[in-house]
Amino acid sequence: MASPSQGFFSFRTFWASFQGGMRLQVDPSAHTIKSHGAALARNHVRDWLILLLLIGIEVVLFVISPFYRFVGRDMMEDLKYPMKENTVPVWAVPLYAVLLPMAVFLLFYMRRRDVYDLHHSVLGLLFAVLITGVLTDAIKNAVGRPRPDFFWRCFPDGVENYDQWGGVVCHGKESDLKEGHKSFPSGHTSWSFAGLGFLSLYLSGKIKAFDHKGHVAKLCIVFLPLLTACLVGISRVDDYWHHWQDVFAGGLLGLVVATFCYMQFFPAPYSNDGWGSYAYFRAMEESRGNANTDNSPVVQAMEEGVTTNQEPRRNGDTFTPYPFRSPTLEAMEMAQK
Repeated sequence: MASPSQGFFSFRTFWASFQGGMRLQVDPSAHTIKSHGAALARNHVRDWLILLLLIGIEVVLFVISPFYRFVGRDMMEDLKYPMKENTVPVWAVPLYAVLLPMAVFLLFYMRRRDVYDLHHSVLGLLFAVLITGVLTDAIKNAVGRPRPDFFWRCFPDGVENYDQWGGVVCHGKESDLKEGHKSFPSGHTSWSFAGLGFLSLYLSGKIKAFDHKGHVAKLCIVFLPLLTACLVGISRVDDYWHHWQDVFAGGLLGLVVATFCYMQFFPAPYSNDGWGSYAYFRAMEESRGNANTDNSPVVQAMEEGVTTNQEPRRNGDTFTPYPFRSPTLEAMEMAQK
C-alpha cells in the first residue's frame, strides 16, 4: 500500500503535468456525458429502440378493450362499492415512479461524473416500468376482472337489469364499463413498485446498506421508496378501484421486474461491487490495460491512483459510494471548484 507521501507525490506529478498542458487520449476516470455519452448511446441504440417498441405496445394495450367477463346477479354483492376519485391520480404515477428516481440518478452523476451509472440506471428504470406496464395491461385485458365498484359503473342509476342467464345488461358509460373490467392486477401498484423498487435497489447499493456494520439507519433510506409504493397500493383498495389480490399481484409483479432489470446493469446491492455498474468496472479494467502500454508520467500517476484506492471496495469499509478515486478525477473536481 502506498504511503501518504507517495500518493501526494504522484498527485503532484500529475497536477504539474496537467498544468503544463499535457493532454490524455483516454481518461479512465472522467466518464462524463461529453466524453463518453455519445459512444455509450450508440452502443445501446438497440435497447433504446426496444423501449420505443414497448411504448407502442403499451399504447395499443391501453386503447383496446378488455375481455368482458361474465358478471351475474349473485356476484354483485362484492361489486357494489361506491365509485370514488383516485387518491393518487394517474398523471402522478410517472412523476414519483420515473422522474423522481431519475432526479436521484442525476444527483449521483453530478457528484461523481460517471456516465455509465447515469445511463444504465435510467435505461434500467425505463425498462422496468415499461415491461411492467406491458405485462400489467396485457394481463388486465386478458383477465377482465370487474372492479369493486362495477355495480355503479354498470347501473349508474341503481336500476338493475339482467338477461335470461342472469348476466348483467349494463347501461352505463362505455368508458366506465371498459375501465370497470381492468381490476387485475393493479397498474398503479405495479408501476409504483417497478419504479420505486428500482430506486430502492439503486440506493441500497450506493449507500452500502449491507456492509455488515450494523448501520440500520441506512435501511430507512432503502425502505422509504418501498413504503411509498405500499401506500399507493393501499390507496387503490381504499378507493374501491381494486381488490386486495389485485394490489398484491401488482406489487409482486413490479418488484420482480425491477429486480431483473436492475441486475442487468448493476451487481447485487450486497456484493463488494454493489456501489457501481458492470460497465464502470469494465471501463476501469480496460483503462488499466491501456495504461500498461503507456509509460508517460501522467498515465503512471493515474495507474497509481487506481491501484492505491482499490482497498475501499470491500463492503465493510467506510462509506464511499464510488471508491475509485484517481488523480485525474480529483484534479477535475479541484479545477471546477
